[in-house]
Amino acid sequence: MVLFEDALKTVLSQEFIKAHEIVTLSDSLGRILAGDIFSDMDMPPFDKSAVDGYAFNISQDIQNLNPYQIVETIPAGVIPKTALQPGQCSKIMTGAMIPHGADCVIMVENTKLVGENMVAFTINTTAKNICYRGEDIKAGNLVLKKGTLITPAHIAVLASVGVINPKVAMLTKVGIISTGDELVEPSVTPGMAQIRNSNAYQLEAQVRSVPALPSYYGIARDEGPELRKMIDHAMESNDVVLLTGGVSMGDFDFVPEVMEQAGIRILFKSIAIQPGKPTVFGRHKNTFIFGLPGNPVSSFVLVETMVKPFLYRLMGHLHEPLEFMLPLGIDYSRRNSARKSMIPVTIKDGKVFPVIYHGSAHINAYTVARALMIMEIGTNTIKKGDQVYVRPI
Repeated sequence: MVLFEDALKTVLSQEFIKAHEIVTLSDSLGRILAGDIFSDMDMPPFDKSAVDGYAFNISQDIQNLNPYQIVETIPAGVIPKTALQPGQCSKIMTGAMIPHGADCVIMVENTKLVGENMVAFTINTTAKNICYRGEDIKAGNLVLKKGTLITPAHIAVLASVGVINPKVAMLTKVGIISTGDELVEPSVTPGMAQIRNSNAYQLEAQVRSVPALPSYYGIARDEGPELRKMIDHAMESNDVVLLTGGVSMGDFDFVPEVMEQAGIRILFKSIAIQPGKPTVFGRHKNTFIFGLPGNPVSSFVLVETMVKPFLYRLMGHLHEPLEFMLPLGIDYSRRNSARKSMIPVTIKDGKVFPVIYHGSAHINAYTVARALMIMEIGTNTIKKGDQVYVRPI
């Protein structure tokens, strides 16, 4: 059994080469940039007004120059026509270009009209209220790094520098196989000693949320040749294969054995984490295989904490999940502290509250959980008010 941190390091240290493709800007959300992005221009591209108001020269005494003559109105998108002389100003809109001769914009709220084309200022000091050319980004600056996970804010940046067809990593292909004689598909009413297969559809949804491309290969019965055939088939077409069930110590838990028969080099067989101890990871050429526990909570947690970071890594992105510390809202204890625990919790009024949770088959608990509370090896009890690490799910 390996520590979770060591298992994650093993997973993320695997070498690989990922191809890329060109997509439209509208289709790039959630994708991983496959190259650095540089600005083709200064941003802002000219000195512009940050407010609606009047552009003038603040180097003159405001009070002595009142009132000012309004020589033109400058809307956004229009080049000013008139260079300002002492005692003159231009009415200007937010985002409009600053006229020659002006070095300040006074907000319209701090002015009053005193005659035709004349304005007086009601204050004698003001901020500049100008966004200067290149103060955000200069032409040639690196604006987004290779490996960036594209969010709506990144799309805005790409658009602002004219990148309408970004180069992104190809989506990772993920094959999904469930194992177990007791499983039936969700459309089937289970018979005696049977349960519906929820794992495959849970994993499929988690993979899509990365995003990556899942393919479901069905249920493999508890006998080696059928599972071997399905594993071989999945490895032919995918970068990653996820199997659920058959990885523990029971008489019919033969997934690790079949993986080795398929030529998969096993890198670890169990992790010091709860839930999710019987997790297997291996590699066959350029395909990576996870044997995940059959209990839905275990598979859910391992995908969130290990598989997802690996899927991002395969596309060149270093996934750094948000973790923060909050006070625990109640006392919490566990009997066994030999493994690191991931406990489903809610967050209310800035405090952490474990949800009612009956074990690794109780996936319903995760419909109300909003985060995982991390409880380290050797810790049995956490008192109300103690700070705990949590990560959103």
